[in-house]
Amino acid sequence: MRRLPVLILLASLAIALFFVAYPIYVIRPFRSQGPTELGLALIVSRYRAAVTIAASLAAIAAVWFSRRRILSAIAALLVCALAFAARVNIYELMFHPIPAVSFSPAQTVKLDAREKVIAIRLGNTARAYPVRSVSYHHIVNDTVDKFAIVATY
Repeated sequence: MRRLPVLILLASLAIALFFVAYPIYVIRPFRSQGPTELGLALIVSRYRAAVTIAASLAAIAAVWFSRRRILSAIAALLVCALAFAARVNIYELMFHPIPAVSFSPAQTVKLDAREKVIAIRLGNTARAYPVRSVSYHHIVNDTVDKFAIVATY
């Protein structure tokens, strides 16, 4: 019975850490993601706010019943910090729009035949944004035929 608060604290810490770290690990630039892995990361992201709050409440309750209050309080604070971190949109911090786009005529560009592009045509103007170039930023702000556009994926 004396170990139960410690087990609750450790479980709360492990669960909160998983729900914060796993989506960040899976959904990061320059890494391929499989559909199953990405699907699980998106499910974890959807429920991480509720799960980390529940883990924080469980950790705080475990401190109340723990004999090692200082160590337990530190662990509970770490779980609460993870609950706060779960609300930070890390992707907004990581991905910034390309500040200045530049273009070359299609005849001079050397792209692999299998290279993916985001293509747009408005009026008489056509643009192609190679996914390889956009992959870190995920966002390109541009003006095409006098229309402001955002190319993203």
